[in-house]
Amino acid sequence: MTPDLLAALADRAVALVEAASSPEELEAARRRLLGRREGELPRAGAAVAGLPPTERAQVGLAFNSAKVRVEAALARRAAAVGRAAADRRTATEWADLTRLDAASEPGRLHPVTRVLREIEHIFRQLGYAVAEGPEVELAHFNFDLLNIPQGHPARDSQDTLYLSDSVLLRTHTSPVQMRTMLGQPPPIRIIAPGRTFRRDNPDQTHLPMFHQVEGLVVDEGITVADLKGTLLTFARSMFGKEREIRLRPNYFPYTEPSMEVDVSCFVCGGAGCRTCHQRGWIEILGSGMVHPEVLRNGGVDPARHQGFAFGMGPERIAMLKYGIEDGRELTVNDVRFLHQF
Repeated sequence: MTPDLLAALADRAVALVEAASSPEELEAARRRLLGRREGELPRAGAAVAGLPPTERAQVGLAFNSAKVRVEAALARRAAAVGRAAADRRTATEWADLTRLDAASEPGRLHPVTRVLREIEHIFRQLGYAVAEGPEVELAHFNFDLLNIPQGHPARDSQDTLYLSDSVLLRTHTSPVQMRTMLGQPPPIRIIAPGRTFRRDNPDQTHLPMFHQVEGLVVDEGITVADLKGTLLTFARSMFGKEREIRLRPNYFPYTEPSMEVDVSCFVCGGAGCRTCHQRGWIEILGSGMVHPEVLRNGGVDPARHQGFAFGMGPERIAMLKYGIEDGRELTVNDVRFLHQF
């Protein structure tokens, strides 16, 4: 490997990049040139690393120069290909905002809205009320009263969006449970749907703003059997009357005992498929018996009253029900996405 060979490699690479006329061709060129396993430049870099020390410095400078040229060419071509694609969309996808069309298509509900309404309908039929609370919340309600200790990872500013030391954007709708207990005596039977916020980078399964539906029941004589029966009814109403559920031990600071809840796969019937990752079961929510300390914090005597709580993510349920593989699609403001539902 010599500086002249590296310069020639860079020339060929730049020509290959400039010949790409579509995002697909450009991505293929990038993989051919910079791909971790098959890329020409990584292979050349490995050859440089094997040179004697007396030659390595000069050839290394040539290698770095060639790599910079190729990366710059890829960036320039990506911008040009992107502009061309945008121009094509502008030429073919447009709307006349002055046109009055009596035959316009009716609007469609977002899949998350559909799921939220379905969840509310199921629990209203079971006698639950719908409770709401503030999205800008006090840490006292979001953490302290829910038995989440100081130093818990959920309190860290890397996970939670703080507006001040004691005010934040709620990370779950569980504070609504505390406000309800403090505002009314048992019996209590509520769900608390709403938006929640986390300091997450958007990816296939995480969003910085998403919805949750929390549920709370407090009364005399409440047991795990009541929790299981309620969630089995929900699962069969949401995913089909053939469904079964299973409870797996877990840990949450505000419930004891705590359980994850799985539903038998509604795609393969439990035989194993891509949706359930060949396990036959799909995790849908977390639940448990309300911790006695949380009951006390809510002004409820745990010696007399017991309770259970559960929480689920409508975005996850929507993705499962409608076969949406990337959660980021739920936030794209594109009417063509809604036309699928």
